[in-house]
Amino acid sequence: MRIDVVTRVNKVGQLARDEGQLTTDECQNINMSYSGPMLSGVDAIHVATVLEDCVDQLSVLGRIMPVSFEFKPDAMEIVRGDLAQLVDRQVQLESKYQSVLSKKMEMIGSTKNPEKLQDVEQELLSAGGDLKNSTHVFGRTLRQNPLTQDNLVKIQEDRVFLESVMGDTMTELVQNCSFQALLEAVNAQKQHKASLQSTIQKEEDGRKKVRELQRQLLGVKKQKETEIQQRNEMISHLKDQLQEMKAKTNMEGKYIKKCAEVAVAQSQKRCFLSEKDMKEEIERLQVKIDEEVGAHQKIVSYLQTHQKDLEKKLEFWIDKYETDKEAKQKELDTLKQTKAKDLEKLQELTKLYKEYEQIVVEDRIEKEKARRKAEQEAIELRSAIRLQAWWRGVMVRKGFGPFGKKKKGKGKKGKGKGKKGKKKK
Repeated sequence: MRIDVVTRVNKVGQLARDEGQLTTDECQNINMSYSGPMLSGVDAIHVATVLEDCVDQLSVLGRIMPVSFEFKPDAMEIVRGDLAQLVDRQVQLESKYQSVLSKKMEMIGSTKNPEKLQDVEQELLSAGGDLKNSTHVFGRTLRQNPLTQDNLVKIQEDRVFLESVMGDTMTELVQNCSFQALLEAVNAQKQHKASLQSTIQKEEDGRKKVRELQRQLLGVKKQKETEIQQRNEMISHLKDQLQEMKAKTNMEGKYIKKCAEVAVAQSQKRCFLSEKDMKEEIERLQVKIDEEVGAHQKIVSYLQTHQKDLEKKLEFWIDKYETDKEAKQKELDTLKQTKAKDLEKLQELTKLYKEYEQIVVEDRIEKEKARRKAEQEAIELRSAIRLQAWWRGVMVRKGFGPFGKKKKGKGKKGKGKGKKGKKKK
């Protein structure tokens, strides 16, 4: 693999020398335009080639890594191997701690050299710290299921992050002979780690506060118990006095006893209420601590997911903006051409409309004349009919013309005819 990297570095250097890319003058020009950490042209090419090889290897590793060991045939063997390694490591650290501890005890009894004792003390502290860390890792491993995909998902996320940072650094090295992207990624991780450390510190402060409140609760409880004991002693003393004063008056004794009992009950009630309030306060603080931790984790997860979604949406809307802009420009051009054609057609239709309108107006004028003429003729016809009817009526009433009075006939026959003429009228 190293021979392949060296060969690629030599090829890139030869290509840069042949084609005149990334010369010293160009790097100096880039240095003048960029104020961050810079590398020379050859060093930038070498580092970029190594980073490219790393990115390729990480990409291949991401392709070949399984999603989970849960359904593999040798999953149990993998788990047994991991547990055996952890147990061996734990046993070695415990034996080392025991040996150092026994060595310290022997040196305390045999020698009084403070330097040797201090060295043994440092060695004992180091062994104790290693044993504590190993015990923590061992316990966490036993609590987790190694067959699930959580560990592999974490490895994949770290691999993707490392691949992205190396890719950006390689691009910046090729373009600007600098590695500012790498420094920014490191600073971002440092800030993230610092935020996690601050959260852990807040949790530790909360636990310290809970322990302090518990100690205060114990102190208050002891104080109240002392008060109760004193009250009980006072009750005994009052009972003794009661026995002495019984002879004097039975009523006074009952009253004193009752007052003492009421005082004791009040004290016990106050102590019980105070203890209950303290317990509720402790539970409330613990619930708040759990809520704060859960809320912090959810907020961090939500912000990361929301940031990724916003980046995807930003890319999508940028592409959509460019596409829609080109489409609308084409539509605008098409509409302009269509508008010009429609304008010409509108002018032609307007001209044709005016001609047709002139024809329609003339036709309406002729139809109106014909209608008026027909109405005039109908009026004249109705007038003529009325005049004729009136004249007939006048002729009938006055007996003009054929409607005049006929001469009467002789006898009954004439009378009958006359009657018939009257009926006809």
